[in-house]
Amino acid sequence: MVQPEEQARLYRPRPELLPAAHVPSLADYRRLYRRSVEKPQEFWGDVAKEFYWKQQQQPWVPFLWYNFDATKGRIFIEWMKGAKTNVCYNLLDRNVGEKKLGDKVAFYWEGNEPGDSMKITYGELLRKVCQFANVLHNHGVKKGDRISIYLPMILELVIAMLACARIGAIHSVVFAGFSADSLCERILDCGCSLLITADAFYRGDKLVNLKQIADEALQKSKDKGFPLKKCIVVKHLGREEIAADEEIAADGACSQSPPLKRLCQDVQIPWDPHMDVWWQDLMSGASTECEPEWCDSEDELFILYTSGSTGKPKGVLHTVGGYMLYAATSFKYVFDYQPEDIYWCTADIGWITGHSYITYGPLANGATSVLFEGIPTYPDAGRMWSIIDKYKVTKFYTAPTAIRLLMKYGEELVKKHSRKSLKVLGTVGEPINPEAWLWYYRVVGEERCPIVDTFWQTETGGHMLTPLPAATPMKPGSATFPFFGVVPAIVNESGEELEGEAEGYLVFKQPWPGIMRTLYGNHQQFETTYFKKFPGYYVTGDGCRRDKDGYYWITGRIDDMLNVSGHLLSTAEVESALLGHAAVSEAAVVSHPHPLKGECLYCFVTLKDGHEFTKDLADELKKQVREKIGPIATPDYIQNAPSLPKTRSGKITRRILRKIAQNDRDLGDISTLVNPGIINQLFNNRCDTKL
Repeated sequence: MVQPEEQARLYRPRPELLPAAHVPSLADYRRLYRRSVEKPQEFWGDVAKEFYWKQQQQPWVPFLWYNFDATKGRIFIEWMKGAKTNVCYNLLDRNVGEKKLGDKVAFYWEGNEPGDSMKITYGELLRKVCQFANVLHNHGVKKGDRISIYLPMILELVIAMLACARIGAIHSVVFAGFSADSLCERILDCGCSLLITADAFYRGDKLVNLKQIADEALQKSKDKGFPLKKCIVVKHLGREEIAADEEIAADGACSQSPPLKRLCQDVQIPWDPHMDVWWQDLMSGASTECEPEWCDSEDELFILYTSGSTGKPKGVLHTVGGYMLYAATSFKYVFDYQPEDIYWCTADIGWITGHSYITYGPLANGATSVLFEGIPTYPDAGRMWSIIDKYKVTKFYTAPTAIRLLMKYGEELVKKHSRKSLKVLGTVGEPINPEAWLWYYRVVGEERCPIVDTFWQTETGGHMLTPLPAATPMKPGSATFPFFGVVPAIVNESGEELEGEAEGYLVFKQPWPGIMRTLYGNHQQFETTYFKKFPGYYVTGDGCRRDKDGYYWITGRIDDMLNVSGHLLSTAEVESALLGHAAVSEAAVVSHPHPLKGECLYCFVTLKDGHEFTKDLADELKKQVREKIGPIATPDYIQNAPSLPKTRSGKITRRILRKIAQNDRDLGDISTLVNPGIINQLFNNRCDTKL
């Protein structure tokens, strides 16, 4: 257990970072920060000059226009409206042409199997993006169309995203770990015109027949009156098998890992010749030149779905100009990016971290990144450290969940590898506990690498609270100070701002370029979710503490959301999946502390008459949630609840259920319950071990 004095200790940046740093001191940070919040037009106007604009207003009038107060009419945010640009052009064409980076590696791709790797330069990436943009054009895709992308962590995922951006289409990437139901729901919500997927892939030693899942989703969409006419399929496992055959023919032995041929064979890929077409076949005849579509700064760039408190995923919509500036700028400063860096973010592109800090932010800076298909523990728990040594990674960004997982395997697996190339470490997805922070700092970084503990959300587009590597003294577990342009506040239940040391709701007082513009197709929900509770503020849904030194500490979600392994899930979505079972009449889901995930799902279920609670039923319910939402949502605990504690108005009191889940009998006031007698029975039925 980390003692309070250790948690409050300041870990200062090492002197060797300072000479080349973009922000070399806390005083420099404060000077830049003041300018960014007091004169945002000047600050972000200077950032905008670093990008190409086909058409712009000089001076920018208005550069920023917004309303954050739901009591004063419609909420809106606009940055640089009227200016024309193209994100893909800024990420690729300028790097290849103006900056002469055509031969620089954009991505090293590391496959699931050790030894399965490739690389792509900026010049090659530009040509492939243009080819696929022409493929989309040939299939009738035009500006404003929505394209769903359901792919594993392969280079084609980046190519597809940038091809959409090049022609002004709106991409909607769906995490390849999501179920057919989840994919179908997202296809229907955005009304996509085309699906891009792959045949199959391996995650560790587990086969995921992605095409089969995609076909189930497409059939469900068709059954609901929304049939898609075309599905483009990447031959991923198929190309691995071809590569293995070529190695055998050339050398008499397969140079790839022995399981590869076994993994590739006997995978049955469903195929509809009227609908399905191979990616590789379409690319073979496509031109490598494609003129970009010049888009308004406020045109839509992508939709990314995040869990909603209603149980229905929310389509967070980001736009072209502001998001580009914010992703690029936050990447540059938070990781103190230098041209010689090799950067690795372990997130999946199906989440916002992969959008902002694998695709858009790094490419906008001309960075070389590692794109990893596998998992941290396959084929052993030293995989991440071996990849760091293989590519000489300098900046490494991962989740506290992964750090806690690897801590279990001890220090020896880490110390078997050099890691001498590392300069900056980062964390993302959830608050990192001090124990994991110190292990990361002392064991992985050998006390020489600063840790940038970043707080942000799908909705914010980029980092909001974060240290800067050479400027910010760190405290284990604190996200420290706001990024440029971000004005945080802590308010109480009445919406009153709290000064000095305080704890309450974390809100933001003015817009930053990367903020979401709306929820796709539901602006009313956007206003209600993020601006109604405290008019005049953006409401994060997170609790926060500010200490005597002004450092910010995220204390967790304060609404009906769960943060499992860094991924937000709504209680309503999980409860809906449980209620879909014939035996369940009521369900309530709360968070429960977990040593690796941070939080896990603890589910209370009330059964219908005639049904008995058994281990087999609990397993069925877990399976149902997994199939409806995805593996990430699989409950750790299912508890039999003859009844649920409710107020006289019928509202389930999840506050009490959280206490029961943690065996904490300090329940506070229960006088408002209509059925207080159920409390002892629920304590007696607790899951002391996983079912």
